[in-house]
Amino acid sequence: MRISVVDVGSNTVRLVVADAVGGVPLPVHTAKWRLRLSEQVPPGGAIPEQAVEALVDAVAEAGRTAARWGAGGPPAFATAVVRNAPNRQEVLHAVRSRTGVDLCTLPGEVEAELTFLGARRWMGWRSGPLALLDIGGGTLEVAFGRGRLPDFVASLPLGARRLTHEYFQDEDPPSPERMRHLRRKVRHQLRDVAARIRWEGPRTAVATSRTFQQLGRLCGAAPGRHGPFVEREMSRAQLRGAIDRLAALPAAERARLPGISAPRAAQSLAGAVVGHTAMKLAGIKSVTVCPWAIREGVLLRHIEDGPSWWAEVALHDGAPDLAEPEPVPLRIATAAT
Repeated sequence: MRISVVDVGSNTVRLVVADAVGGVPLPVHTAKWRLRLSEQVPPGGAIPEQAVEALVDAVAEAGRTAARWGAGGPPAFATAVVRNAPNRQEVLHAVRSRTGVDLCTLPGEVEAELTFLGARRWMGWRSGPLALLDIGGGTLEVAFGRGRLPDFVASLPLGARRLTHEYFQDEDPPSPERMRHLRRKVRHQLRDVAARIRWEGPRTAVATSRTFQQLGRLCGAAPGRHGPFVEREMSRAQLRGAIDRLAALPAAERARLPGISAPRAAQSLAGAVVGHTAMKLAGIKSVTVCPWAIREGVLLRHIEDGPSWWAEVALHDGAPDLAEPEPVPLRIATAAT
């Protein structure tokens, strides 16, 4: 069986086409289209018409590419940059009506569940009780579980792009005072969620997302060209040192550091602060940087539970999520393990 998934993120539209072999999604083709929506849309802002046109074109090409590879009708989802836009419904309708691809958004908690599933399958059962951290552009997803799906998840408004816009927009590099304000905000939002992780005492902690991958490389992990099977670890102490390196440089110069790409250079510092604070408050000394995340989680759910599960979790209509959820949005996962 050949399956695919389309992921509309804050910077790129990504397509993964995979063969389901023995219950594992083995990629046969990947493609991406760089849109950089985050540069055109402030956190919680409306997506402008020209960005919608570019999004429609990219998703249409992703759908055609999936069909050429024998995986038509891919599940397609957009993350916080679309989910929190006031014109979300108009954007989704434009994509569906003009491309035939049923683009949806997912609640942040569902994103955490799917990312956890991808990480669990990659790490295996030997990892035991598992904690997950995933930093996106708009939100931070946290999850913990002992089984296939998490026992609880939380989605917090601590995305790297959101915090960069809020705290560092007019200071590059930021002042020590701005750094203190950011740390205070992150600690406040994370306090109770991190306490739950610390109380659970996970055996293994994993970090996913491009933000963590780039921070891992900055902290000495192997570059991506070495492939996904190279184990990549990042300690809390290493991440603390990375904060000092990033904070001393303007965004343009951060892009010269190992692993830091130009499109993410500005938000790399906020991402590092969130990651370090989460690890410190949760009592996590090191994380494994996991190559599988939400896209693999979607493919795994499709393989393991069939295509009908998608209709139950996708947000097709309704108002966008609140820009500032409560500080402790813990939710017990309801999916069966």
